[in-house]
Formats: sequence, C-alpha cells, structure tokens
Amino acid sequence: MNGQTVHFDRNAPVGIFDSGVGGLTVMRQIRRLLPQEHLIYLGDTARVPYGTKSPETVIRYATRCAQTLTVRGIKLLVVACNTASAYALDALRAALPVPIIGVVEPGAQAAVRSTHSGKIGVIGTPGTVRSGAYERAIRQLAPDARVFLQACPLFVPLAEEGWVRGDVPFLAANRYLGRLKQRQVDTLVLGCTHYPLLRGVIGKVMGPDVSLVDSARETARETRRILSAAGLIRNNGRPGKNLFLVTDNPNTFSGTGARFWGHPLEHVEWVDLNP
Repeated sequence: MNGQTVHFDRNAPVGIFDSGVGGLTVMRQIRRLLPQEHLIYLGDTARVPYGTKSPETVIRYATRCAQTLTVRGIKLLVVACNTASAYALDALRAALPVPIIGVVEPGAQAAVRSTHSGKIGVIGTPGTVRSGAYERAIRQLAPDARVFLQACPLFVPLAEEGWVRGDVPFLAANRYLGRLKQRQVDTLVLGCTHYPLLRGVIGKVMGPDVSLVDSARETARETRRILSAAGLIRNNGRPGKNLFLVTDNPNTFSGTGARFWGHPLEHVEWVDLNP
C-alpha cells in the first residue's frame, strides 16, 4: 500500500472486480456474510477472458479496473479473478493505497487446513493452472504437500450457459477429474470463480471422501476477517446496496450474471476503462 497510512470510512463500499461474470460468486458469498455492506462490482466484460492474455496485459487490465473502483472511494478491494490474483496482486498492492485481497491465498489456506493426506488437487482455467499460483501458495504453507493441477476449460462455458446438471457436464467432469481421482487427492480446490456452479457434478465425480474448497466462499470469509480486524465493518442495521459496472453490454451481463448472482441483477451500468 505504498507505505502510506490511509484512514477509510467504514460506511464506504467494498470493491470487487473480475474479467467477467464469474466473480459474482465471490460477491454473492460476501453479500451472504456481510449483508450490511455496500458492494460495487466491476466486470471487465469487453476484455474477457484474462486467462488467455500475457501476464503484462493482465497486470495492465487489472490495474485499470482497480483504479476505477478506487476513485469511487472503496475501503477494500477484492480481486475476484484467479488469473488477476495470480499475476497482478503484487503490482496492485504496490500501486494502490486500499487493502487488497485475491482469491488464491484464501483458497490455498483452506486447502491446507482441509487435507489429511497432503494430496491436494487444484482445478482452474488454463491461465490459472499455467501461472502455478495455487501450487506456490500451498507449498508456502505446507512444503511437503503434493499438489496436482488440472485445467478444465469447458467448465466456464458450461457454467455460463447454465449447463450445470445432466450428462454433458458429468462427462466433461469425468474426463477432467479422472487423473486427480487416480492420484487419490483428498481435497480439491475449485480454482475458478465459475466452478461453484458445477459443485454438484464435481462432487459427484470426485466422491464423498474428497473435500471441495470453494475459493469464492473462502475469499468472502477473508474479506470479513480483514474488515473486522481493521474496524471497518459497517454497523448500520440496514442492508447494503449493490452496484454492478460492466465495460460491455449491460443487458448481456444481466442475463448471464443472474445465474451466478442467484436472482436478477439490479443497477447495472456501463463504464469506459479507456483513459
């Protein structure tokens, strides 16, 4: 945070950004744990996906998203994107005065707490898997852990299309997760914010003895912990407000985003991230 001391208003909103709609699973969990907080979500839908971009491009895009939310007076920034968390977190923390958390570290911490055998599986997009961010984070906490990574690229379009039950997602999950079952992992990290929508089919394939770690849920818990430790929990008894910002068509975002948010979206606005 640039080494400077900044005082934040506890009534200020929490900012959350992702490259698209997946981060709404993180926002949904934050809303569940912190119903009194004001939340602002930014989906960079004009430039989605981040997972196919170079690290330098991801850092540039993530910085612009973070700046857009920071000027709105947020008290905490949640990077609800695994790729941006993997590549851009250090750069964002160095550049901005607001406290920042990502989705990788909370998920890694929960996985280490959960495992008994030390065999941990991580599934994510090709970009997240390629970054090695979860493996590094887990090994920092548990050097002897055995971490097995698996990219599951079809899970994202399946979640966005609402194909989360039935033969098609089951066949995809069975194909992707077979190697992790052979490795006998006892914990599996859902390392993409789309994957909670497929939790049922993933759990069915992996079986009841494998614990599923939802990074979205763990990030929400970390958000609550940090706000509480800093004395920044909003104490007003009334429910917080939601604001959704997108960089492309709001109507498209509203249609797909409702599946991730759990009900229709309200207050969706277009913003221009170009300087």
